[in-house]
Amino acid sequence: MSDLILDDKETSFDRTLRPKKLKDFVGQEKIKKGLKIFLAAAQKRKESVEHILFHGPPGLGKTTLAYIIAQELNVPIKTTSGSAIERVGDLAAILTSLSEHEILFFDEIHRLNRHLEEILYPAMEEGKVDLVIGKGPSAQVLRLDLPAFTLIGATTKFAALSSPMRERFGIVYRLNFYNEEEIKKIIRRSAEILGINIEEAAVSEIAKRSRFTPRIANRLLKRIKDFADVENKKKIDSVLAKKALDILEIDEIGLDDLDRKILEILADKFGGGPVGLNALSLALVEDKNTLEEICEPYLLQLGFINRTPKGRIITARGIRHLKNKNSKLF
Repeated sequence: MSDLILDDKETSFDRTLRPKKLKDFVGQEKIKKGLKIFLAAAQKRKESVEHILFHGPPGLGKTTLAYIIAQELNVPIKTTSGSAIERVGDLAAILTSLSEHEILFFDEIHRLNRHLEEILYPAMEEGKVDLVIGKGPSAQVLRLDLPAFTLIGATTKFAALSSPMRERFGIVYRLNFYNEEEIKKIIRRSAEILGINIEEAAVSEIAKRSRFTPRIANRLLKRIKDFADVENKKKIDSVLAKKALDILEIDEIGLDDLDRKILEILADKFGGGPVGLNALSLALVEDKNTLEEICEPYLLQLGFINRTPKGRIITARGIRHLKNKNSKLF
Protein backbone atom coordinates (compact mmCIF):
# COMPACT_ATOMS: atom_id res chain seq x y z
CA MET A 1 0.00 0.00 0.00
CA SER A 2 1.49 3.32 -1.06
CA ASP A 3 1.66 6.11 1.48
CA LEU A 4 2.34 9.70 0.49
CA ILE A 5 3.04 11.89 3.51
CA LEU A 6 2.38 15.55 2.87
CA ASP A 7 2.79 16.67 6.47
CA ASP A 8 4.51 14.28 8.87
CA LYS A 9 5.18 15.23 12.51
CA GLU A 10 5.54 11.77 14.00
CA THR A 11 8.80 9.94 14.59
CA SER A 12 9.87 6.51 13.35
CA PHE A 13 9.45 5.41 16.97
CA ASP A 14 5.75 6.35 16.84
CA ARG A 15 5.25 4.51 13.55
CA THR A 16 6.94 1.37 14.91
CA LEU A 17 4.50 1.14 17.81
CA ARG A 18 1.39 2.01 15.81
CA PRO A 19 -0.99 -0.98 15.44
CA LYS A 20 -1.83 -1.91 11.85
CA LYS A 21 -5.21 -3.63 12.38
CA LEU A 22 -8.33 -2.88 14.40
CA LYS A 23 -7.89 -6.12 16.36
CA ASP A 24 -4.51 -4.83 17.61
CA PHE A 25 -5.86 -1.42 18.62
CA VAL A 26 -6.37 -1.34 22.40
CA GLY A 27 -9.36 0.52 23.86
CA GLN A 28 -12.12 2.65 22.26
CA GLU A 29 -14.25 -0.49 21.98
CA LYS A 30 -17.47 1.20 20.83
CA ILE A 31 -15.61 3.04 18.07
CA LYS A 32 -13.92 -0.15 16.88
CA LYS A 33 -17.23 -2.01 16.83
CA GLY A 34 -18.85 0.69 14.70
CA LEU A 35 -15.89 0.97 12.34
CA LYS A 36 -15.86 -2.78 11.70
CA ILE A 37 -19.45 -2.57 10.47
CA PHE A 38 -18.92 0.55 8.35
CA LEU A 39 -15.74 -0.79 6.74
CA ALA A 40 -17.32 -4.17 6.01
CA ALA A 41 -20.38 -2.49 4.46
CA ALA A 42 -18.21 -0.29 2.22
CA GLN A 43 -16.16 -3.28 1.08
CA LYS A 44 -19.29 -5.28 0.35
CA ARG A 45 -20.69 -2.46 -1.80
CA LYS A 46 -17.25 -1.77 -3.29
CA GLU A 47 -17.62 1.88 -2.30
CA SER A 48 -15.56 4.39 -0.37
CA VAL A 49 -16.32 4.71 3.34
CA GLU A 50 -18.26 7.83 4.28
CA HIS A 51 -16.21 10.79 5.46
CA ILE A 52 -15.12 10.31 9.08
CA LEU A 53 -14.37 12.83 11.83
CA PHE A 54 -12.42 11.88 14.97
CA HIS A 55 -12.27 14.40 17.81
CA GLY A 56 -10.89 14.43 21.31
CA PRO A 57 -7.71 15.28 23.26
CA PRO A 58 -4.33 14.70 21.58
CA GLY A 59 -2.53 11.36 21.79
CA LEU A 60 -5.59 9.10 21.96
CA GLY A 61 -5.27 7.45 18.55
CA LYS A 62 -6.99 9.60 15.93
CA THR A 63 -4.10 9.36 13.48
CA THR A 64 -3.59 5.68 14.25
CA LEU A 65 -7.21 4.89 13.45
CA ALA A 66 -6.93 6.72 10.11
CA TYR A 67 -3.96 4.54 9.14
CA ILE A 68 -5.72 1.41 10.36
CA ILE A 69 -8.77 2.20 8.21
CA ALA A 70 -6.52 2.54 5.16
CA GLN A 71 -4.79 -0.74 6.02
CA GLU A 72 -8.06 -2.59 6.60
CA LEU A 73 -9.44 -1.38 3.27
CA ASN A 74 -6.11 -1.90 1.50
CA VAL A 75 -6.18 1.60 0.01
CA PRO A 76 -3.52 4.34 -0.07
CA ILE A 77 -3.59 7.27 2.33
CA LYS A 78 -2.36 10.85 2.00
CA THR A 79 -1.93 12.96 5.13
CA THR A 80 -1.83 16.69 5.67
CA SER A 81 -2.99 19.20 8.28
CA GLY A 82 -5.12 22.30 8.44
CA SER A 83 -2.13 24.44 9.40
CA ALA A 84 -0.01 23.15 6.49
CA ILE A 85 -2.32 24.30 3.69
CA GLU A 86 -2.54 28.03 3.04
CA ARG A 87 -3.52 28.39 -0.63
CA VAL A 88 -6.43 27.17 -2.70
CA GLY A 89 -4.01 25.77 -5.26
CA ASP A 90 -2.32 23.58 -2.64
CA LEU A 91 -5.61 22.02 -1.58
CA ALA A 92 -6.80 21.61 -5.17
CA ALA A 93 -3.52 19.88 -6.07
CA ILE A 94 -3.97 17.36 -3.25
CA LEU A 95 -7.60 16.65 -4.16
CA THR A 96 -6.89 16.17 -7.86
CA SER A 97 -3.99 13.79 -7.08
CA LEU A 98 -6.22 11.34 -5.19
CA SER A 99 -6.82 7.88 -6.63
CA GLU A 100 -10.03 5.83 -6.48
CA HIS A 101 -11.12 5.06 -2.88
CA GLU A 102 -8.00 6.74 -1.47
CA ILE A 103 -8.09 8.24 2.01
CA LEU A 104 -7.16 11.84 2.68
CA PHE A 105 -6.32 12.32 6.35
CA PHE A 106 -6.65 15.89 7.57
CA ASP A 107 -5.04 16.40 10.98
CA GLU A 108 -5.89 19.58 12.92
CA ILE A 109 -8.71 20.17 10.47
CA HIS A 110 -10.09 22.94 12.69
CA ARG A 111 -7.06 25.06 11.64
CA LEU A 112 -8.11 25.07 8.00
CA ASN A 113 -9.05 28.55 6.76
CA ARG A 114 -12.76 29.08 6.10
CA HIS A 115 -12.24 29.95 2.43
CA LEU A 116 -10.39 26.66 2.00
CA GLU A 117 -13.25 24.81 3.68
CA GLU A 118 -15.49 25.96 0.86
CA ILE A 119 -13.26 24.08 -1.60
CA LEU A 120 -13.83 20.92 0.41
CA TYR A 121 -17.64 21.15 0.47
CA PRO A 122 -18.28 20.16 -3.18
CA ALA A 123 -15.36 17.73 -3.03
CA MET A 124 -16.90 15.89 -0.07
CA GLU A 125 -20.52 16.03 -1.25
CA GLU A 126 -20.33 15.84 -5.03
CA GLY A 127 -16.82 14.60 -5.76
CA LYS A 128 -15.96 17.81 -7.62
CA VAL A 129 -13.50 20.67 -7.21
CA ASP A 130 -13.83 24.14 -8.72
CA LEU A 131 -10.71 25.86 -10.03
CA VAL A 132 -10.62 29.52 -11.05
CA ILE A 133 -8.58 30.04 -14.21
CA GLY A 134 -7.37 33.57 -14.92
CA LYS A 135 -8.17 36.86 -13.19
CA GLY A 136 -10.65 39.67 -13.54
CA PRO A 137 -13.49 39.69 -16.09
CA SER A 138 -11.86 36.94 -18.15
CA ALA A 139 -11.64 34.51 -15.22
CA GLN A 140 -13.36 31.17 -15.71
CA VAL A 141 -14.42 28.44 -13.30
CA LEU A 142 -13.28 24.97 -14.26
CA ARG A 143 -15.09 22.14 -12.45
CA LEU A 144 -13.12 18.90 -12.24
CA ASP A 145 -14.46 15.48 -11.30
CA LEU A 146 -12.70 13.70 -8.46
CA PRO A 147 -12.47 9.96 -7.86
CA ALA A 148 -14.48 8.57 -4.95
CA PHE A 149 -12.44 9.18 -1.79
CA THR A 150 -12.79 9.31 1.97
CA LEU A 151 -11.79 12.35 3.99
CA ILE A 152 -10.85 11.53 7.58
CA GLY A 153 -10.59 14.60 9.77
CA ALA A 154 -9.03 14.81 13.22
CA THR A 155 -9.43 17.67 15.65
CA THR A 156 -8.83 18.50 19.28
CA LYS A 157 -11.35 21.37 18.98
CA PHE A 158 -14.65 19.98 17.75
CA ALA A 159 -16.48 23.23 18.53
CA ALA A 160 -14.01 25.21 16.41
CA LEU A 161 -15.22 23.47 13.26
CA SER A 162 -17.91 25.34 11.33
CA SER A 163 -21.37 23.79 11.23
CA PRO A 164 -21.25 23.23 7.44
CA MET A 165 -17.99 21.32 7.83
CA ARG A 166 -19.25 19.16 10.72
CA GLU A 167 -22.42 18.29 8.82
CA ARG A 168 -20.48 16.88 5.87
CA PHE A 169 -19.03 14.03 7.90
CA GLY A 170 -21.20 10.93 7.84
CA ILE A 171 -19.39 9.27 10.74
CA VAL A 172 -18.35 11.24 13.83
CA TYR A 173 -16.57 9.76 16.86
CA ARG A 174 -15.14 11.24 20.04
CA LEU A 175 -12.12 9.42 21.45
CA ASN A 176 -12.07 9.27 25.25
CA PHE A 177 -9.26 8.84 27.74
CA TYR A 178 -8.24 5.22 28.35
CA ASN A 179 -8.51 3.32 31.63
CA GLU A 180 -5.49 2.03 33.52
CA GLU A 181 -5.84 -1.58 32.34
CA GLU A 182 -5.96 -0.49 28.70
CA ILE A 183 -2.85 1.63 29.16
CA LYS A 184 -1.08 -1.35 30.75
CA LYS A 185 -1.89 -3.47 27.69
CA ILE A 186 -0.45 -0.76 25.44
CA ILE A 187 2.74 -0.53 27.51
CA ARG A 188 3.20 -4.31 27.48
CA ARG A 189 2.68 -4.40 23.71
CA SER A 190 5.13 -1.55 23.12
CA ALA A 191 7.72 -3.12 25.43
CA GLU A 192 7.47 -6.37 23.49
CA ILE A 193 7.91 -4.60 20.14
CA LEU A 194 10.92 -2.67 21.44
CA GLY A 195 12.46 -5.73 23.08
CA ILE A 196 12.23 -4.24 26.59
CA ASN A 197 12.22 -6.54 29.61
CA ILE A 198 9.89 -4.87 32.11
CA GLU A 199 8.37 -5.95 35.41
CA GLU A 200 4.62 -5.71 35.94
CA ALA A 201 5.12 -3.27 38.83
CA ALA A 202 6.96 -0.92 36.47
CA VAL A 203 4.16 -1.26 33.90
CA SER A 204 1.70 -0.18 36.61
CA GLU A 205 3.88 2.76 37.62
CA ILE A 206 4.08 4.06 34.04
CA ALA A 207 0.35 3.53 33.51
CA LYS A 208 -0.55 5.57 36.60
CA ARG A 209 1.52 8.50 35.36
CA SER A 210 0.57 8.37 31.69
CA ARG A 211 -2.53 10.63 31.90
CA PHE A 212 -4.56 7.74 30.45
CA THR A 213 -3.01 8.61 27.05
CA PRO A 214 -1.22 6.02 24.85
CA ARG A 215 1.14 8.55 23.26
CA ILE A 216 2.37 9.68 26.67
CA ALA A 217 2.65 6.09 27.96
CA ASN A 218 4.85 5.16 25.00
CA ARG A 219 6.94 8.30 25.40
CA LEU A 220 7.53 7.58 29.11
CA LEU A 221 8.45 3.98 28.32
CA LYS A 222 11.04 5.17 25.82
CA ARG A 223 12.53 7.67 28.29
CA ILE A 224 12.74 5.05 31.03
CA LYS A 225 14.46 2.71 28.57
CA ASP A 226 17.10 5.45 28.13
CA PHE A 227 17.72 5.41 31.90
CA ALA A 228 17.96 1.61 31.87
CA ASP A 229 20.46 1.66 29.00
CA VAL A 230 22.66 4.25 30.70
CA GLU A 231 22.62 2.31 33.99
CA ASN A 232 23.19 -1.02 32.18
CA LYS A 233 19.95 -2.45 33.55
CA LYS A 234 18.66 -5.46 31.66
CA LYS A 235 15.21 -5.18 33.20
CA ILE A 236 13.04 -2.18 34.07
CA ASP A 237 11.68 -2.58 37.59
CA SER A 238 9.49 -0.27 39.66
CA VAL A 239 12.48 1.32 41.41
CA LEU A 240 14.06 2.38 38.13
CA ALA A 241 10.70 3.49 36.72
CA LYS A 242 9.95 5.67 39.75
CA LYS A 243 13.45 7.15 39.74
CA ALA A 244 13.24 8.06 36.06
CA LEU A 245 9.72 9.49 36.33
CA ASP A 246 10.69 11.57 39.36
CA ILE A 247 13.65 13.01 37.46
CA LEU A 248 11.28 13.78 34.58
CA GLU A 249 9.06 15.57 37.16
CA ILE A 250 6.04 13.42 36.36
CA ASP A 251 4.13 12.96 39.62
CA GLU A 252 2.06 10.00 40.81
CA ILE A 253 -1.03 10.98 38.81
CA GLY A 254 0.77 12.15 35.67
CA LEU A 255 1.00 15.90 36.24
CA ASP A 256 4.15 17.53 34.93
CA ASP A 257 5.80 20.81 35.90
CA LEU A 258 3.56 22.93 33.64
CA ASP A 259 0.38 21.31 34.99
CA ARG A 260 1.43 22.11 38.54
CA LYS A 261 2.35 25.67 37.60
CA ILE A 262 -1.14 26.17 36.17
CA LEU A 263 -2.67 25.05 39.46
CA GLU A 264 -0.24 27.12 41.54
CA ILE A 265 -0.82 30.31 39.56
CA LEU A 266 -4.59 29.86 39.68
CA ALA A 267 -4.47 29.31 43.43
CA ASP A 268 -1.81 31.84 44.40
CA LYS A 269 -1.61 34.68 41.87
CA PHE A 270 -5.28 34.73 40.85
CA GLY A 271 -6.84 33.72 44.16
CA GLY A 272 -8.42 30.60 42.71
CA GLY A 273 -9.85 32.35 39.64
CA PRO A 274 -11.75 32.89 37.49
CA VAL A 275 -9.06 33.92 35.02
CA GLY A 276 -9.19 34.13 31.23
CA LEU A 277 -7.02 32.01 28.98
CA ASN A 278 -5.08 35.03 27.71
CA ALA A 279 -4.18 36.17 31.21
CA LEU A 280 -3.21 32.65 32.22
CA SER A 281 -1.05 32.31 29.11
CA LEU A 282 0.76 35.56 29.85
CA ALA A 283 1.31 34.67 33.49
CA LEU A 284 2.82 31.30 32.55
CA VAL A 285 4.67 32.64 29.48
CA GLU A 286 3.17 29.69 27.61
CA ASP A 287 1.30 29.35 24.32
CA LYS A 288 -2.50 29.38 24.64
CA ASN A 289 -2.91 26.35 22.41
CA THR A 290 -0.59 24.32 24.63
CA LEU A 291 -2.63 25.20 27.70
CA GLU A 292 -6.01 24.61 26.05
CA GLU A 293 -5.23 21.50 24.01
CA ILE A 294 -2.53 19.72 26.03
CA CYS A 295 -2.89 20.64 29.69
CA GLU A 296 -6.53 21.52 30.31
CA PRO A 297 -8.24 18.31 29.09
CA TYR A 298 -6.47 16.19 31.71
CA LEU A 299 -6.87 18.75 34.50
CA LEU A 300 -10.58 18.90 33.69
CA GLN A 301 -10.74 15.09 33.62
CA LEU A 302 -9.22 14.99 37.11
CA GLY A 303 -11.61 17.65 38.34
CA PHE A 304 -8.73 19.97 39.33
CA ILE A 305 -10.01 22.95 37.33
CA ASN A 306 -13.30 24.11 35.85
CA ARG A 307 -14.12 26.35 32.91
CA THR A 308 -16.69 29.02 33.64
CA PRO A 309 -18.10 31.85 31.47
CA LYS A 310 -15.70 34.19 33.28
CA GLY A 311 -12.63 31.99 33.00
CA ARG A 312 -10.73 29.11 34.61
CA ILE A 313 -11.01 28.33 38.32
CA ILE A 314 -9.19 25.84 40.51
CA THR A 315 -11.44 23.38 42.35
CA ALA A 316 -11.26 22.14 45.94
CA ARG A 317 -9.81 18.91 44.60
CA GLY A 318 -7.07 20.83 42.82
CA ILE A 319 -6.30 22.77 46.01
CA ARG A 320 -6.01 19.52 47.97
CA HIS A 321 -3.53 18.14 45.44
CA LEU A 322 -1.42 21.29 45.71
CA LYS A 323 -1.44 21.11 49.50
CA ASN A 324 -0.17 17.55 49.36
CA LYS A 325 2.62 18.57 46.97
CA ASN A 326 3.55 22.02 48.26
CA SER A 327 2.15 23.00 51.63
CA LYS A 328 4.27 26.19 51.61
CA LEU A 329 1.75 27.78 49.22
CA PHE A 330 -0.95 27.70 51.90
